[in-house]
Amino acid sequence: MPDQPGRPEEPRLLPPRDMPKRAVGGQSGRIALLHSLAHIELNAVDLTWDLVGRFAGHSVPRSFYDDWVRVGLEEAKHFSLLRKRLADLGSFYGALPAHHGLWEAAESTGNDLTARLAVIPLVLEARGLDISPNMIVKARKTGDAETADILEIIYRDEKRHVAFGAKWFRFLCDRERSDPEVRFQDLVRRHFKGGLKPPFNDRARAEAGLTPGFYRPLVRLTG
Repeated sequence: MPDQPGRPEEPRLLPPRDMPKRAVGGQSGRIALLHSLAHIELNAVDLTWDLVGRFAGHSVPRSFYDDWVRVGLEEAKHFSLLRKRLADLGSFYGALPAHHGLWEAAESTGNDLTARLAVIPLVLEARGLDISPNMIVKARKTGDAETADILEIIYRDEKRHVAFGAKWFRFLCDRERSDPEVRFQDLVRRHFKGGLKPPFNDRARAEAGLTPGFYRPLVRLTG
């Protein structure tokens, strides 16, 4: 697998520290938010297919790959919905700069399937479960039903993606005869920068199989 995924000519990718402050409120704020989400979803496409390809030689059931192919298709659907919504608002994906920090998680976990599952679905995707409900409420309050409907689709699918991550992470831990919560915390400390920050959507996470014993100790450990 390549070290970096193929990228469109736009958006211009910047280090996270060099990103301009995102607009908030009004049409420009809505476009900035949708652009940021579209960038996250495009990275999710790359991360998912990298997982399928990079770890294709691992001894896991065929259903493992079936699950992640489904995730890859759903991430592509999310990106397409957000890109169309940007077009509806008179903008496009690539109109604003975006940061290139998301791929660091793939680079850090490129040689360890268990670490990849810990960081991508169980940290990054799980974060989407924390923030999506408030974004949906705000979109509906501002009369943007179209965006709210898209966010509802993404939220519903993300819960399933986290559930796939939790299922296969536990499968690998069982095979290694390791405690899933302890293993998760060790891998996140080693491979994820920035720490885990509340508030957490404990209910949605638990419905996906990611119970608080996995992630809440990391708030104390990583700050």
